[in-house]
Amino acid sequence: MLMKGKKGLIVGLANDKSIAYGIAKACHEQGAELAFTYLNDALKKRVEPIAESFGSDKVYELDVSNPDHMDAIAGLIEKDMGKIDFLVHSVAFAPKEALTGSFLETTKSAFNIAMEISVYSLIDLTNKLQPVLTDDASILTLSYLGGPKYVANYNVMGVAKAALESTVRYMAVDLGTKGQRVNAISAGPIKTLAAAGIGDFKQILRWNELNAPLKKNVTIEEVGNSAMYLLSDLASGVSGEIHYVDAGYNIMGMAAVEKNAEGRTVLSWDENK
Repeated sequence: MLMKGKKGLIVGLANDKSIAYGIAKACHEQGAELAFTYLNDALKKRVEPIAESFGSDKVYELDVSNPDHMDAIAGLIEKDMGKIDFLVHSVAFAPKEALTGSFLETTKSAFNIAMEISVYSLIDLTNKLQPVLTDDASILTLSYLGGPKYVANYNVMGVAKAALESTVRYMAVDLGTKGQRVNAISAGPIKTLAAAGIGDFKQILRWNELNAPLKKNVTIEEVGNSAMYLLSDLASGVSGEIHYVDAGYNIMGMAAVEKNAEGRTVLSWDENK
């Protein structure tokens, strides 16, 4: 029971297929007490039953772009839970039209929305929750390889994830003086509600499966277990890290070279080999 006695807030859980669900499940299984947020009434209907399945009735409306919601969240947490030991920030958004076509066609509006929701919300939420975060609290956000590397159709979200990873490092220094830790998980591609908005996502999944060292895509359970480690006292000496959980894909420079039955040199992603 690595998380027994710990309390945390999961922000951005959408359904039981989301990465945030995998994290919540792993923390719950290790004894953590959880609270959840939902974006709107449509998602409330999904989040409340999930919270109940984890033994929680603490579910709060939170649109990170709504100042009233952001100002109220700490008071709600304090009333129901007192102090919390960890925060999971699973929030990212860019307009759909900004996730296809040429990156150079990104509008100023789409750029600003992606940065505000996907990046600034981590800073803002952490500041708003400081009164209810313990001195040794752990803060975790979610990134993707499309931040430091080019990934087709990720476009402005890639820029946002790059900014998010830099934000993790700067926050880790500022909050380190308090004893608080900030880290990110960079998960491999997973079929989630958010991923549905990325063009040719099935191709990304297939490419990762064929070329990752482990020859597979990761699951929300695998990401959840790694996240639970970073949120627990096992990672008390870890801060400012971008931890990859992607079956090793991030280490690859190019696909492995193989020989087919005819002796022809092929790449591992070649479907005609």
